[in-house]
Order: sequence, then C-alpha cells, then structure tokens
Amino acid sequence: MNLTRLLQQRVAGGHPLRIGLIGAGKFGSMYLSQIPRTPGIHLLGIADLNPARAQESLRRVGWKDEQFAAKSFGEAFKGGATHITDDTMALIRNRHIEVIIDATGSPSAGISHVLACCEYKKHIVMVNVEADALAGPLLARHAAEAGIVYSLAYGDQPALICEMVDWARAAGFEVVAAGKGTKYLPAYHASTPDTVWGHYGFSEETVKGGDFNAQMFNSFLDGTKSAIEMAAVANATGLTPAPQGLEFPPCGVDDLARVLRPKTDGGHLHHRGQVEVISSVERDGRPVFRDLRWGVYVTFAADSDYVRRCFSEYGLITDDSGNYSSMYKPFHLIGLELGISVASAALRGEPTGAPTAWRGDCVATAKRNLKAGEMLDGEGGHTVYGKLMPAAVSKRLGGLPIGLAHKVKLLKNISAGKPVTWEDVEFDAMSEAVRFRREMERTFA
Repeated sequence: MNLTRLLQQRVAGGHPLRIGLIGAGKFGSMYLSQIPRTPGIHLLGIADLNPARAQESLRRVGWKDEQFAAKSFGEAFKGGATHITDDTMALIRNRHIEVIIDATGSPSAGISHVLACCEYKKHIVMVNVEADALAGPLLARHAAEAGIVYSLAYGDQPALICEMVDWARAAGFEVVAAGKGTKYLPAYHASTPDTVWGHYGFSEETVKGGDFNAQMFNSFLDGTKSAIEMAAVANATGLTPAPQGLEFPPCGVDDLARVLRPKTDGGHLHHRGQVEVISSVERDGRPVFRDLRWGVYVTFAADSDYVRRCFSEYGLITDDSGNYSSMYKPFHLIGLELGISVASAALRGEPTGAPTAWRGDCVATAKRNLKAGEMLDGEGGHTVYGKLMPAAVSKRLGGLPIGLAHKVKLLKNISAGKPVTWEDVEFDAMSEAVRFRREMERTFA
C-alpha cells in the first residue's frame, strides 16, 4: 500500500485531492471525522438536503465553524475551506473536484449522481450500495466508458469482502465462499419499524435519547441489507448466490472452514464459489461462540497435498480434512475507513471493488399477506423485505428489485414469503431509475 506516500506527494506539490460529499448522515459523518487527520485531502464541498444537518454533523465530529463557513465553492477553493449546499449537481459540476462520494442511500438518486459524474468526469465512490445492488453493473459500465473510476466504499462490508477475495485469488487459492456476519433469526424477516427495537433489546428511553431511524435499523435486521450487500459482492467478485438465497447458518470464527464448505464435503454451501452471510445467534437464540457479527470472511481451498501440509505447518484453522481454511476480519469501521477508496480511486485509478457482471439481485418479498391496493414502503418497512436471488432467477421471475419497491401500489394480492414482480405493481415506467434498471436487465440478460 502506497496511498499515504501518494497523498503526501499531493501535499508537497501544493495540489491536495479535492473531493465532494453527498449526504452528511452517519457514514458521511464518520468520514468527516477523518478528513482533517488525513494528509492531502481537501473537502471542497458537501451537498445535503438539509445544510443545517450537515453543519451539525461537522461540529459533532470536531470541525470548527470557520472550516465550513465558505459562502461559495470559489471561496472554499481559495481558502482551503468547505462550502455546504443543497445543490448536488453544482457540487458534481465543480471543476476543482476530482472525487464524489455518494453517501445518500437513495437508489434513484444514486443513479442520477453516477450518470452526472460520468458527464463531468468525476470518480465516484458509492457508499450507496442500495443503488449498486439496483443497477451497479450498468453504472460501472457507463463509468468505464466515461473514463472514471466507479468504486464500492472501503469500510463498508462489501468492499472489505472484495479485498479478501482478491487477496485469496492473487495468492493462488480458490475462493469457496465469502461474506459477512450479522444477527439473524428467521422471524426477523417479518420485523417492522414497530417491532424492531425489541429485537435489538433497546429500551424506549434508549431510542428516545439517540438518533435512531427505525426503518433503517429494521433493514439491517430483516435481512434486506444483507441481501443488498451480498448482491453487490456477487456482482463484483464472480461469486454467486445459492438458488434459495441466503441461509444465514450460525457460525463462529473457529468454524468458518467447517461450515462454509460445500454440502458434499459436510458443510452448508450449495456450491463452491458462493456468497453467504453467517448468523451470530443459534436458531434457538443462544449466542454463537466467537461470533463474526461485525466482520467479514473468506474461505478458501488448498486442493493439493503440499498446500494442505503448509496449512498445518503454519497453524491455520481448517476443517477436518485439512483442505479448507479461512481468513476473517472481526470488524468494519464504515466511514472511518472510507479514505482508502477515495485515495485509491484518484491516485491509483483503482476501485476498492466494483461490479463486473449481473450475478445477484435483491427482490422485494412479502413480509405478510399483502392486499391489492396497498402501498409498498420499501427497504426496512412494514410490507416487504429484500431477498437475495441469482440474477438469472430474478430476471426469469420478473422480480421487483427492493430498491424500487417504495411508494408503489400493489395490483394483486401477494402471500407472505412470496416475491413481488413487476407485473404485481403499478410503477412509473418513465422515471429515470426504472428506465435505467430495465435497461440493465436487457443489457445483462
């Protein structure tokens, strides 16, 4: 890794890497805390629908008011300060900015932001994995054609998983499985914003005293976020989902090689080369010993007597055959690590993970029996959760992506646990997000 050296060269040359941030929520705020501590980075501007919120985010992470008091991008450029605006496109158009970070979480907005970055030749770091799961393969193709870098966000689990997969393959190992940990029980698929805090064990006082978004937290719990992230990983690595989607087997770090191997060898995988999420709790609710709730993993195979012997000699934890082993990282620091993607995109011209094909999809699935006329409320809501599917299965089914399952009316009754299709809903065929997603389905069919 030479990113620090390259950033210091920017400092020495008096030409810092100038960046723009869209969205100053939790992820964005965590990165804001690191910018003053990183050499060679100048945050020229922030675009947020609520500029006052962005100001408060900056103050909360330790910025002085004078650091973000610039009244224009020009003033910010001359004084090394930051300008805050609600005009996202003005931020993207600014000629001094090299990298845009989309930290919005809005799939439709993310598509617009990437296409604008293509037009104005800005590298784009997609914290917005929701947009990536919706249409990432086509977005990445447009970015490549425009000569810009499209990158998943380091610090978020998909990019960290991509890094581990790349490490294993570059070292000559076959990747058997890769993914992350989470807290999961089957009942969580039916969780709603009204029930979510009980599953987390948060008291009413805790919720009232903090900045908690019930629908967002519920998307982490009901399986949607896991499905979205594993779709992104599948599309970036060539690994594929099992036909039935994620199984969430309970597993601790000492059992990765045993559990995350093919069923034919005694494990839980449908096939070699699979994405999978493991649970930090047993199905009866007991905690898993040495769980990986916050981390990521890769399992890989020796596939030779010599390499198996090396695994043993160097103390790797393996399955009982000695053929499968694993590597894991027990944490992810989301926005605190985002600078890796920013520097890599601008200074090395390399993404920290990017989709290369359409292999996984996240399809809206009924949480309960739904009636015609009901309005779907999208990721983490009361009506649907996102289920991971192989892209070919989703295409054949005509599955409605979870990223477009918000504020659309059902035309048919849907039974609990069944996927929602395009034919089941009333949607705006002329919206940019719908048109772009449909184009991706045709392009990568």
